[in-house]
Amino acid sequence: MKLTWLGHACFLLEHDHYRVVIDPYKGVPGYPPLSVRANAVYCSHQHADHNAAELVTRLSKGKNPFKVRTVKTYHDESEGAERGENTVHIFSANDITVAHMGDLGHHLTLEQIEEIGPLTVMLIPVGGVYTVNAVGAKSACMALRPRCVIPMHYRHDPYGLPNIEGLDPFLKLWSKSMIRRLDGPALELSTDLSGVYVPRFEPPAE
Repeated sequence: MKLTWLGHACFLLEHDHYRVVIDPYKGVPGYPPLSVRANAVYCSHQHADHNAAELVTRLSKGKNPFKVRTVKTYHDESEGAERGENTVHIFSANDITVAHMGDLGHHLTLEQIEEIGPLTVMLIPVGGVYTVNAVGAKSACMALRPRCVIPMHYRHDPYGLPNIEGLDPFLKLWSKSMIRRLDGPALELSTDLSGVYVPRFEPPAE
């Protein structure tokens, strides 16, 4: 199973020749227009930086090798009154479970924690303003205790929303020995992963 960060909160998840895109974006400052092919697209909520499904070139439907579950959460601390609902998507195959937390904007309840369940990989927003900030993201990680944490939805010049935080406040909350910076945007997933993995964004070749 392979996971590739396409920028912002968008990821490509691949397994058994099946390609899933999660939270495709458009209009996010700095990032080039999204160009990707996939069999299926999943969006956490209906904001343009997460729901640009029209930018994904669709492949044949094929047989989805993932078991897909969803857990309803909120985009804010006011049970959706400010920014609406948010959907956590959970993908499982071959003893690996990946949760994309979307624009999680609040502390998880005990019921939500139990519903999400054990995780191999957790994709968590860390930039604040529209989502949980660094402290809130760390709290969610401690509640769910995934083997592997991958931060997303943060500012890294010249990429990302201009008013959200960068990655450093989140990384400072972890031991340096737990942080693994990748040479590129992709990671081969396995049950042996452990720590905070930071993919490197790579613009598509022109």
